Formats: sequence, structure tokens, C-alpha cells
Amino acid sequence: MDQIFHALSHETRRKILDLLRDQPGQGVGVLARSFDVSRIAIMNHLAVLEKAGLVISEKDGRSRLLYLNLVPLQMIHERWSDEYGAYWAGRVTALKDLAERKTAEGGEKP
Repeated sequence: MDQIFHALSHETRRKILDLLRDQPGQGVGVLARSFDVSRIAIMNHLAVLEKAGLVISEKDGRSRLLYLNLVPLQMIHERWSDEYGAYWAGRVTALKDLAERKTAEGGEKP
């Protein structure tokens, strides 16, 4: 998970993911033209994204076609929404119960 968060921490890498979401199967050269940095810089960003499992590349002759892999993002979403959602739902319920008890003990004032 650390690799995924590291990959997502850079604005250029997030933009690469957006571009691959919108136009899957782009070659590295086509993708690199969307940025104001060198092709080597883009390839370095792609290496980080591939290591995190967020990008999958496929050889097509002399080209590499790039695809977004949503599975790691879905795993993060499921973990955080399930674990933290349950935590906060429990905390809100406890707060509601406490407020209701206090109201019942002190009586509601008009």
C-alpha cells in the first residue's frame, strides 16, 4: 500500500493515470507529449506507477501500450471505506446515544 500512496503523491503521476483512464492503450511517446517534461522523466514516473501496480504495459512491436489498473485503487477504497466507515459509524452512534441519555436525564427544555 505504501507504493500505491507514493505513486499517487506526485501530480504528474496522477495526471498520467487520468490520461490512461480517458484513453487506454496510449503509447509512451503519445503520453509524453501531454507533458512539459522529457520522455525519460515520464518513463521514470511510469516505472513508479507500474511498480505500484497502477499501470500495466503491453509490448506491441517496438511500442509499449499503457493501461490503467484500477484494482489497487479499489483495494484502498474498500479498506478505507470499510474499516474507517465502520469506525466512524460506531463513534457517531455512541455520540447520539450519549446525547439522548443526557437529554433524558436532564429533561428537555422548551
